[in-house]
Amino acid sequence: QVGDKVMVLARCGLWQEVVNVPASQTFLMPEGMSFEEGAALLVNYITAYMILFDFGNLRPNQSVLIHMAAGGVGTAAIQLCKTVENVTIFGTASAPKHESLKESGVAYPIDYRTMDYAEEVRKISPKGVDIVLDPLGGSDTSKAFNLLKPMGKLITYGVANLLTGQKKNLMAMAKTWWNQFSINALQLLHRNKAVCGYHLGYMDEEVELVGGVVAKLVNLYSQGKIKPKIDSVWPFDQVADAMRQMQEKKNVGKVILVPEAPKEESKKEEN
Repeated sequence: QVGDKVMVLARCGLWQEVVNVPASQTFLMPEGMSFEEGAALLVNYITAYMILFDFGNLRPNQSVLIHMAAGGVGTAAIQLCKTVENVTIFGTASAPKHESLKESGVAYPIDYRTMDYAEEVRKISPKGVDIVLDPLGGSDTSKAFNLLKPMGKLITYGVANLLTGQKKNLMAMAKTWWNQFSINALQLLHRNKAVCGYHLGYMDEEVELVGGVVAKLVNLYSQGKIKPKIDSVWPFDQVADAMRQMQEKKNVGKVILVPEAPKEESKKEEN
Protein backbone atom coordinates (compact mmCIF):
# COMPACT_ATOMS: atom_id res chain seq x y z
CA GLN A 1 0.00 0.00 0.00
CA VAL A 2 1.01 3.66 -0.35
CA GLY A 3 3.37 4.51 2.50
CA ASP A 4 4.64 0.94 3.03
CA LYS A 5 8.39 0.48 3.42
CA VAL A 6 9.43 -2.11 0.85
CA MET A 7 12.40 -3.95 -0.58
CA VAL A 8 12.38 -4.35 -4.36
CA LEU A 9 13.79 -6.66 -7.00
CA ALA A 10 14.70 -5.31 -10.44
CA ARG A 11 17.21 -6.45 -13.07
CA CYS A 12 18.54 -2.93 -13.59
CA GLY A 13 17.74 0.77 -13.31
CA LEU A 14 17.94 1.19 -9.55
CA TRP A 15 20.71 3.80 -9.54
CA GLN A 16 18.22 6.67 -9.62
CA GLU A 17 15.98 8.56 -7.20
CA VAL A 18 12.58 7.37 -8.51
CA VAL A 19 11.99 3.83 -9.78
CA ASN A 20 8.95 1.97 -11.12
CA VAL A 21 8.75 -1.75 -10.33
CA PRO A 22 5.86 -4.26 -10.53
CA ALA A 23 4.04 -4.66 -7.21
CA SER A 24 4.80 -8.40 -7.39
CA GLN A 25 8.51 -7.56 -7.07
CA THR A 26 8.08 -5.57 -3.86
CA PHE A 27 8.30 -7.06 -0.38
CA LEU A 28 7.42 -5.52 2.97
CA MET A 29 10.43 -4.69 5.13
CA PRO A 30 10.35 -6.33 8.57
CA GLU A 31 10.18 -4.26 11.74
CA GLY A 32 13.46 -2.63 12.71
CA MET A 33 15.16 -3.04 9.32
CA SER A 34 17.02 -0.03 7.93
CA PHE A 35 16.70 0.99 4.28
CA GLU A 36 20.38 0.15 3.79
CA GLU A 37 19.76 -3.37 5.09
CA GLY A 38 16.69 -3.60 2.85
CA ALA A 39 18.83 -2.72 -0.15
CA ALA A 40 21.41 -5.34 0.85
CA LEU A 41 19.05 -8.23 1.61
CA LEU A 42 17.12 -9.45 -1.40
CA VAL A 43 19.53 -10.18 -4.25
CA ASN A 44 22.35 -11.57 -2.11
CA TYR A 45 20.27 -13.56 0.36
CA ILE A 46 17.80 -14.99 -2.16
CA THR A 47 20.76 -16.11 -4.27
CA ALA A 48 22.61 -17.63 -1.31
CA TYR A 49 19.47 -19.29 0.08
CA MET A 50 18.37 -20.92 -3.17
CA ILE A 51 21.90 -22.09 -3.97
CA LEU A 52 22.47 -23.62 -0.53
CA PHE A 53 19.03 -25.06 0.21
CA ASP A 54 17.04 -25.46 -3.01
CA PHE A 55 19.94 -26.68 -5.17
CA GLY A 56 22.50 -27.62 -2.51
CA ASN A 57 20.14 -29.34 -0.04
CA LEU A 58 22.49 -28.28 2.76
CA ARG A 59 22.21 -30.53 5.82
CA PRO A 60 23.92 -30.84 9.22
CA ASN A 61 27.55 -32.02 9.29
CA GLN A 62 28.25 -31.08 5.66
CA SER A 63 31.00 -28.87 4.24
CA VAL A 64 30.77 -25.87 1.92
CA LEU A 65 33.35 -23.93 -0.13
CA ILE A 66 32.37 -20.28 -0.58
CA HIS A 67 34.37 -18.22 -3.08
CA MET A 68 34.53 -14.43 -2.64
CA ALA A 69 33.46 -15.11 0.94
CA ALA A 70 33.71 -11.47 2.02
CA GLY A 71 31.41 -10.19 -0.75
CA GLY A 72 27.64 -9.71 -0.69
CA VAL A 73 26.57 -13.27 -1.59
CA GLY A 74 29.50 -14.71 0.37
CA THR A 75 28.57 -13.03 3.66
CA ALA A 76 24.91 -14.02 3.14
CA ALA A 77 25.91 -17.64 2.49
CA ILE A 78 28.07 -17.76 5.64
CA GLN A 79 25.19 -16.54 7.80
CA LEU A 80 22.77 -19.02 6.21
CA CYS A 81 25.24 -21.90 6.71
CA LYS A 82 25.30 -21.00 10.41
CA THR A 83 21.55 -21.72 10.62
CA VAL A 84 22.35 -25.40 10.01
CA GLU A 85 24.07 -27.48 12.69
CA ASN A 86 27.78 -28.26 12.38
CA VAL A 87 28.43 -27.03 8.83
CA THR A 88 32.13 -26.61 8.02
CA ILE A 89 32.80 -23.49 5.94
CA PHE A 90 35.83 -22.94 3.70
CA GLY A 91 36.04 -19.40 2.33
CA THR A 92 38.40 -17.78 -0.18
CA ALA A 93 39.37 -14.13 0.30
CA SER A 94 42.48 -11.96 0.47
CA ALA A 95 44.49 -12.24 3.72
CA PRO A 96 43.36 -8.90 5.30
CA LYS A 97 39.77 -10.20 5.37
CA HIS A 98 40.51 -13.48 7.14
CA GLU A 99 40.02 -12.25 10.70
CA SER A 100 36.60 -10.87 9.82
CA LEU A 101 35.69 -14.17 8.10
CA LYS A 102 36.71 -16.20 11.16
CA GLU A 103 34.56 -14.00 13.37
CA SER A 104 31.59 -14.56 11.06
CA GLY A 105 31.94 -18.35 11.15
CA VAL A 106 34.38 -19.42 8.42
CA ALA A 107 36.40 -22.30 9.86
CA TYR A 108 39.09 -22.18 7.16
CA PRO A 109 39.76 -18.88 5.35
CA ILE A 110 42.05 -19.38 2.34
CA ASP A 111 44.12 -16.68 0.63
CA TYR A 112 43.46 -17.39 -3.04
CA ARG A 113 46.25 -14.98 -4.05
CA THR A 114 49.07 -16.93 -2.42
CA MET A 115 47.67 -20.47 -2.11
CA ASP A 116 46.05 -23.13 -4.26
CA TYR A 117 42.66 -23.28 -2.56
CA ALA A 118 41.96 -26.81 -3.85
CA GLU A 119 45.15 -28.10 -2.21
CA GLU A 120 44.33 -26.26 1.03
CA VAL A 121 40.84 -27.78 1.15
CA ARG A 122 42.19 -31.30 0.58
CA LYS A 123 44.76 -30.92 3.38
CA ILE A 124 41.85 -30.52 5.79
CA SER A 125 39.23 -32.60 4.00
CA PRO A 126 40.93 -35.15 1.70
CA LYS A 127 37.63 -36.23 0.12
CA GLY A 128 36.67 -32.63 -0.69
CA VAL A 129 33.44 -30.80 0.15
CA ASP A 130 29.71 -31.37 -0.24
CA ILE A 131 28.81 -28.05 -1.88
CA VAL A 132 30.79 -25.48 -3.89
CA LEU A 133 29.39 -22.01 -4.62
CA ASP A 134 31.04 -20.91 -7.86
CA PRO A 135 30.80 -17.25 -8.94
CA LEU A 136 34.13 -17.45 -10.81
CA GLY A 137 33.71 -19.52 -13.97
CA GLY A 138 36.50 -20.65 -16.29
CA SER A 139 39.03 -23.16 -14.98
CA ASP A 140 37.81 -22.59 -11.40
CA THR A 141 34.55 -24.37 -12.24
CA SER A 142 36.55 -27.48 -13.21
CA LYS A 143 38.49 -27.25 -9.95
CA ALA A 144 35.21 -26.94 -8.07
CA PHE A 145 33.76 -30.04 -9.74
CA ASN A 146 36.87 -32.07 -8.89
CA LEU A 147 36.67 -30.88 -5.26
CA LEU A 148 33.22 -32.37 -4.76
CA LYS A 149 32.66 -35.44 -2.62
CA PRO A 150 30.46 -38.21 -4.05
CA MET A 151 26.87 -36.83 -4.12
CA GLY A 152 28.36 -33.34 -3.97
CA LYS A 153 26.82 -30.35 -5.72
CA LEU A 154 28.44 -27.54 -7.70
CA ILE A 155 26.29 -24.45 -8.20
CA THR A 156 27.67 -21.90 -10.65
CA TYR A 157 26.13 -18.43 -10.53
CA GLY A 158 28.61 -16.03 -12.12
CA VAL A 159 31.74 -15.50 -14.21
CA ALA A 160 33.82 -13.12 -12.08
CA ASN A 161 36.99 -14.32 -13.83
CA LEU A 162 35.92 -12.19 -16.81
CA LEU A 163 36.55 -9.07 -14.71
CA THR A 164 40.24 -8.47 -14.14
CA GLY A 165 40.41 -4.71 -13.61
CA GLN A 166 38.97 -1.36 -14.55
CA LYS A 167 39.04 -2.03 -18.31
CA LYS A 168 37.89 -4.92 -20.47
CA ASN A 169 40.66 -7.45 -20.94
CA LEU A 170 39.90 -9.40 -24.12
CA MET A 171 42.66 -11.93 -23.44
CA ALA A 172 41.23 -12.68 -19.98
CA MET A 173 37.75 -13.04 -21.48
CA ALA A 174 39.01 -15.40 -24.19
CA LYS A 175 40.98 -17.45 -21.65
CA THR A 176 37.96 -17.75 -19.34
CA TRP A 177 35.74 -18.78 -22.24
CA TRP A 178 38.27 -21.34 -23.49
CA ASN A 179 38.68 -22.84 -20.01
CA GLN A 180 34.96 -22.89 -19.26
CA PHE A 181 33.89 -26.17 -17.66
CA SER A 182 31.94 -28.58 -19.85
CA ILE A 183 30.52 -32.02 -19.10
CA ASN A 184 27.80 -34.18 -20.64
CA ALA A 185 25.11 -36.29 -19.01
CA LEU A 186 26.91 -39.60 -19.65
CA GLN A 187 30.09 -38.32 -17.98
CA LEU A 188 28.05 -37.33 -14.92
CA LEU A 189 26.71 -40.86 -14.48
CA HIS A 190 29.80 -42.45 -12.98
CA ARG A 191 30.92 -39.35 -11.07
CA ASN A 192 27.89 -39.20 -8.71
CA LYS A 193 27.98 -35.41 -8.66
CA ALA A 194 25.58 -32.63 -9.63
CA VAL A 195 26.17 -29.40 -11.58
CA CYS A 196 23.59 -26.61 -11.28
CA GLY A 197 23.30 -23.14 -12.77
CA TYR A 198 21.59 -20.22 -11.03
CA HIS A 199 20.67 -16.68 -12.13
CA LEU A 200 18.14 -14.71 -10.08
CA GLY A 201 17.70 -12.25 -12.96
CA TYR A 202 15.80 -14.90 -14.91
CA MET A 203 13.32 -15.65 -12.10
CA ASP A 204 11.02 -12.73 -13.04
CA GLU A 205 8.03 -14.97 -13.64
CA GLU A 206 8.55 -17.15 -10.56
CA VAL A 207 6.64 -14.87 -8.19
CA GLU A 208 5.45 -17.58 -5.78
CA LEU A 209 8.82 -19.34 -5.67
CA VAL A 210 10.81 -16.17 -4.94
CA GLY A 211 8.12 -14.85 -2.60
CA GLY A 212 8.35 -18.03 -0.52
CA VAL A 213 12.12 -17.62 -0.20
CA VAL A 214 11.74 -13.96 0.84
CA ALA A 215 9.22 -14.95 3.53
CA LYS A 216 11.74 -17.41 4.96
CA LEU A 217 14.51 -14.78 4.89
CA VAL A 218 12.33 -12.17 6.60
CA ASN A 219 11.55 -14.73 9.29
CA LEU A 220 15.28 -15.48 9.78
CA TYR A 221 16.00 -11.73 9.97
CA SER A 222 13.26 -11.22 12.56
CA GLN A 223 14.76 -14.06 14.63
CA GLY A 224 18.17 -12.38 14.48
CA LYS A 225 19.72 -15.30 12.59
CA ILE A 226 20.71 -13.24 9.54
CA LYS A 227 21.67 -9.58 9.24
CA PRO A 228 22.95 -7.95 6.05
CA LYS A 229 26.56 -6.86 6.42
CA ILE A 230 27.04 -3.34 5.06
CA ASP A 231 30.59 -2.54 4.02
CA SER A 232 29.99 1.11 3.14
CA VAL A 233 27.31 3.59 2.01
CA TRP A 234 27.99 6.05 -0.85
CA PRO A 235 25.91 8.93 -2.29
CA PHE A 236 25.18 8.86 -6.03
CA ASP A 237 27.79 11.52 -6.77
CA GLN A 238 30.49 9.19 -5.41
CA VAL A 239 29.47 6.17 -7.49
CA ALA A 240 32.94 5.95 -9.07
CA ASP A 241 34.51 5.60 -5.60
CA ALA A 242 31.92 2.98 -4.67
CA MET A 243 32.74 0.96 -7.78
CA ARG A 244 36.45 1.30 -7.08
CA GLN A 245 35.86 -0.12 -3.58
CA MET A 246 34.60 -3.31 -5.21
CA GLN A 247 37.02 -3.41 -8.14
CA GLU A 248 39.95 -3.24 -5.74
CA LYS A 249 38.26 -5.93 -3.63
CA LYS A 250 38.39 -3.87 -0.45
CA ASN A 251 34.80 -4.47 0.62
CA VAL A 252 33.67 -6.86 3.34
CA GLY A 253 29.92 -7.09 2.79
CA LYS A 254 27.64 -4.99 0.61
CA VAL A 255 28.46 -1.66 -1.00
CA ILE A 256 25.30 0.53 -0.94
CA LEU A 257 24.36 3.56 -3.06
CA VAL A 258 21.97 6.21 -1.68
CA PRO A 259 20.62 9.31 -3.50
CA GLU A 260 22.13 11.78 -1.00
CA ALA A 261 25.03 11.85 1.43
CA PRO A 262 24.15 10.44 4.89
CA LYS A 263 22.87 13.16 7.24
CA GLU A 264 25.87 12.94 9.58
CA GLU A 265 28.23 13.80 6.73
CA SER A 266 25.95 16.65 5.63
CA LYS A 267 26.07 18.16 9.12
CA LYS A 268 29.87 17.99 9.18
CA GLU A 269 30.01 19.85 5.87
CA GLU A 270 27.65 22.54 7.20
CA ASN A 271 29.82 23.04 10.30
